[in-house]
Amino acid sequence: MNYEYPPLGGGGGNATMHIGRELAAMGDEVHVLTAAWGDLPREADDAGVRLHRIPAMRQRPDSSSVAEMVAYALAAAAHGPWLARALRIEAALAFFALPTAPAAWWLKRRRGIPYAISLQGGDVPGFTPDQLKYWHKITGGMIRGLWRDASAVVANSEGLAALARAHAPDVEIGVIPAGVAVDTGTAKIDYDTGDVINLLFVGRLVRQKGLDVLLDALSLLPRDVLWTLSLAGDGPEWTALVAQATRNGVLDRIKFLGWTGKDKLAAIYRTADVFVLPSRDEGMSNAMLEAMATGLPVICSDVPGIRDVISDGVNGLIVPPEHPPALLAALAQMIDDSESRIAMGRAARTHVTRQFSWTRAAKSWRAILHRMAEERRA
Repeated sequence: MNYEYPPLGGGGGNATMHIGRELAAMGDEVHVLTAAWGDLPREADDAGVRLHRIPAMRQRPDSSSVAEMVAYALAAAAHGPWLARALRIEAALAFFALPTAPAAWWLKRRRGIPYAISLQGGDVPGFTPDQLKYWHKITGGMIRGLWRDASAVVANSEGLAALARAHAPDVEIGVIPAGVAVDTGTAKIDYDTGDVINLLFVGRLVRQKGLDVLLDALSLLPRDVLWTLSLAGDGPEWTALVAQATRNGVLDRIKFLGWTGKDKLAAIYRTADVFVLPSRDEGMSNAMLEAMATGLPVICSDVPGIRDVISDGVNGLIVPPEHPPALLAALAQMIDDSESRIAMGRAARTHVTRQFSWTRAAKSWRAILHRMAEERRA
């Protein structure tokens, strides 16, 4: 159950898709209850995963408002029990505590079907407190109740799990890291950058991602340093970022690509030289893992979720969040030292291909879901 599923959404939707496909390949019957959008078919098959798209007021492919999330929760609560009975569902996996887990909780009440919750970031109280403090204050009690009632609660990084444990010390929080699709055909081969260094960010244009800090840091680079920055994503900060880039005198070097489908991202990753993720907070960034799998070194903030993946100076550079001078120094180092940059990019690909895979994540989830189903039958 997830209100996002590609082409909708970001990392959580991407995780749902890959885990679902892996489970289907392992022989499980997998159904996904997600939001309808545009002219996408209400029923569809995606690599063995059966999609059921329900009306949920979805307006944009990349983000949802609170009203749209509530609409999905209500629609899922209405459709879920009926579908579960018709399809003989034995266990449910809710991606995000809110808005998805309430529908899973209702499914358990109506049909006795156990549910697990996959925590992704913003659904954990304490995550991006400058933006979500009051929302989490209102919903914190509900979230704890949903976690306590679940058969399993699992975060996608150790840092996010620690945050969740602080919110609910009496709930066991496990960890299953996000994965990455490893395709040898998408690996970066040409590391010759020429005269211009191509920086890349992929994700939602929201304050959490710290793109305002990045623009301030870039404005401090000498004008004779040649660079470009591609922003692949959409979001509420678009207008503010354009205005800031204009004030900083760097708008001519920035490409606002807008929301970009998975079919186009592989080429965008390959043509980049450095992936930049100056987040104020992170769970586990799928975009970062994808960039590393392509062979890109990463410049990122020292926040939970990133520390699980990046080794400073080995496969990327870690800087304090909200610190333009430190970010500037990392950018300068990455631009000036091509030998180190290339070595870190190759180390990044080696690391994620060995340690992070959707097959590994799906096997861990499969063990949990099968245990839940067996306990229900007993």
